[in-house]
Amino acid sequence: MFMLRRLLQTGGLVIPFVLAGCASSPPPAPAPNLAPNASSSGPIHLGPTEPGPSDEPSSTTLPTGQLRPEVDAFARDLATRENLPLDKVRASLSGARYSATVARLILPSVPGHKVWRSWLTYRSRFVEPRRIRWGAEFWRENAAALSQAQQRYGVPAKIIAGIIGVETIYGRNMGNFRVMDALSTLAFDYPVPDKPDRAAMFRGQLGDFITLALQGRLDIETRGSYAGAIGMPQFMPQSIMQYAVDSSGNPGGHIDLANDPADAIMSVGNYLAQHGWVRGVPVFAPVTLPADPSALVAGGLAPTLTWSQLQADGAYAAPGAGAAAWRQQPLGIVNLDEEARATAQYRTGTPNFFAITQYNHSYFYATAVSDLADAVAAEVGPQLAGAAL
Repeated sequence: MFMLRRLLQTGGLVIPFVLAGCASSPPPAPAPNLAPNASSSGPIHLGPTEPGPSDEPSSTTLPTGQLRPEVDAFARDLATRENLPLDKVRASLSGARYSATVARLILPSVPGHKVWRSWLTYRSRFVEPRRIRWGAEFWRENAAALSQAQQRYGVPAKIIAGIIGVETIYGRNMGNFRVMDALSTLAFDYPVPDKPDRAAMFRGQLGDFITLALQGRLDIETRGSYAGAIGMPQFMPQSIMQYAVDSSGNPGGHIDLANDPADAIMSVGNYLAQHGWVRGVPVFAPVTLPADPSALVAGGLAPTLTWSQLQADGAYAAPGAGAAAWRQQPLGIVNLDEEARATAQYRTGTPNFFAITQYNHSYFYATAVSDLADAVAAEVGPQLAGAAL
């Protein structure tokens, strides 16, 4: 579920591009609390869709119709490594088309252009009436799958619904780029020549995509985001390979993250479980922090503080918190900045908050998922939400 996005912790969608759902080399160093836009196996936020059939030239063949030498070497290596028929690998690559739109969208922001990070602006784009209403509809329509995922993986139904809502508005915005074209363009014609690590990462994703397709687990004509992320949860091919679940129970079965909500739901639950989700622990601990907790912010993607340490620094449990399990877990202070005002909101994250940041390395992203999850749970009502607990 790795992803690429263009707006991170800013008032828009994402800023430096993010990779979600794939194990890749780390993106450019992010600003504090801005994860590089996706984790090594996470998702990708969507950009514009491809405007109709491409009339671009092939991204993989020479004018003679033969594969470019570097593409043919890639094909031979992939076929050997994954025990795939070489002729089918070559045929898959021969059908790829170059996409100038993909090459343009993957470029980083304009140097020197300052974008002020605003948590309130970011939140308003995701925790808003239509998305909440559609989230409640999605929950009601898929209550059985959400309940099953919660029981199997320990991840609350509302969190799974929150991620799918933030990623693709419950399948309404999954991208319309042919994944084969997007990945081959970025694998063999990455538009920034001095970023060979990026091209190498996309070659890995392309190899996984072709492998999944030739194994019958994905359709070669699958469409997704401009960075190759697929389906409702926007998994990159490597994340599909590692974490996607066929809800029918067949480990090697066909996975349809775009049209089968149960596959998407189970895959998100499995992803979070594999990235440290702790059953029965909230995303945020009910803690009242000292007046200025800024010195407690480590800014990383893992919790490093104990409850005793926070108490020593002046934190205390909110009334009614009880002797909950979160007290035994490592904790981290989350800062949600309003840069233009030089202010911030602070919350106390548990390991489950940081598990969500492995889906997309952004405090803004993980908090928006949690807030949307709570809003959707409130919309469906205590009877249905409570039944999933």
